[in-house]
Amino acid sequence: MALPLDTIRASADRVAGSHGLEVVDVEFAGGGKHRALRVFVEKNAEARAALAQHAESLPKGVPVELLSGVTHEDCEHFARDFSTVLDVEDLVPGSEYTLEVSSPGLERKLRGPADYERFKGSLVKLQTFTPVPPQGESSGKANRHFTGRLSAFDGQQLTLDLSAVKQKGKAKKSLTSQTVTIDLANVEKANLVAEI
Repeated sequence: MALPLDTIRASADRVAGSHGLEVVDVEFAGGGKHRALRVFVEKNAEARAALAQHAESLPKGVPVELLSGVTHEDCEHFARDFSTVLDVEDLVPGSEYTLEVSSPGLERKLRGPADYERFKGSLVKLQTFTPVPPQGESSGKANRHFTGRLSAFDGQQLTLDLSAVKQKGKAKKSLTSQTVTIDLANVEKANLVAEI
């Protein structure tokens, strides 16, 4: 039986909003007695802007925009209230599951155009559905795995600067261009790469 993740996400968004938080992602994993509902939250845009005003007290070398600003207490309060909503609305059938609430972390997943716009300039690791040939070559070997700096995003395509990192494996062997442009619809999964 599939969980109504869209309904759960909508409920999580409501609860998060009352705590000055935003839901980044919702996942359900496991089976039997080992089921886990994972909710990743961060401070909302206003709270992140306030955090930016105190940038001198943050870790050196980490851009403020990459930090979620979420504290252990934020997660605890959200989990308490959201757990009540889950139980009252019976959104997770069966009584045995674990609710896990945390920040998305420094190597957070990128989901949707808003994330790609927000994290322009960041180091990104991504995998495509179909291989992408090197730019400027019609006969070069195509790759599905890339790591580079997200240098541009126009809403439909993103451009990675591959010279930002040392490439490995097949990407290293066929890399002749320093950038690659990928259709957003071709991105299977992507996440930030921590730079500390």
